[in-house]
Amino acid sequence: MSNSGTLSFLTYNVAGLPEGINSDQFPSRHIPLISPLLNNFDVVNVQEDFAYHDKLYKDITLKYKTKYVADLVFGDGLNTVSNLPILDYNRTRWDSCNGTDCLTPKGFTYSRLRFNETASIDLYNVHANAGDSEKDWAARRNNILQLLTYIETHSAGKTVVLMGDFNCRYTRMGDNIKLLCDSLGFKDVWIELIRGGVYPEKGDEALKDCVVKYSSVNCEVVDKVFYRNTGNIELKPIFFDQDNPLFFDDSGMQLSDHRPMNVKFEYQIK
Repeated sequence: MSNSGTLSFLTYNVAGLPEGINSDQFPSRHIPLISPLLNNFDVVNVQEDFAYHDKLYKDITLKYKTKYVADLVFGDGLNTVSNLPILDYNRTRWDSCNGTDCLTPKGFTYSRLRFNETASIDLYNVHANAGDSEKDWAARRNNILQLLTYIETHSAGKTVVLMGDFNCRYTRMGDNIKLLCDSLGFKDVWIELIRGGVYPEKGDEALKDCVVKYSSVNCEVVDKVFYRNTGNIELKPIFFDQDNPLFFDDSGMQLSDHRPMNVKFEYQIK
């Protein structure tokens, strides 16, 4: 790759549980439609890649793809496809979970995206514990703390992109997602580009005004993209979108119960 340019990143929970588990999801119909859309991006993290993995990968032409792993019934549902070589790929299961989240080995993945012989960035793909009970909050707080510890150990002095389904909101009293920014120096691209650097206040009403335009200051979703410039590659976010009209079917229905979150970075190898 050249010493400077642009890269597009996508994180997308593809809702790949077996058909019928969630009445508002139709993965057997929608995941084949998602597959070719992923070719529009340089790096893609997916979550809930469970029961329809072959259909998801069928029309992907990106050169590098992580291998599907089924530790239990479906595995952790986390995979990455990329135009950049994916090195040192590692899956980590959460130490804490609650309820149905314990039925799969949910967690996070770590890898390096190689730009050239001496330059790479660390990439994380995250799917935190879901739910809105006290036990869910406790498990999710522990997830974030486990992730922080791992990043401190494995990504010190490295440029990092961290994205996925965190199941967290800044406004929720039971969540600790802002620790990623306060403790490790990450920046949330939605906060930076859409909200002018202003974080929602913890304890305030949830920002769910998402009907008209999802990429707005008053629409916080649980999917997030963070980055940190501490290595030999400098990233600058120049585009953010979580309302891409491509990710709807002909009837106007979303292809997943999550919106695809797309970020474009300018990069400069120092």
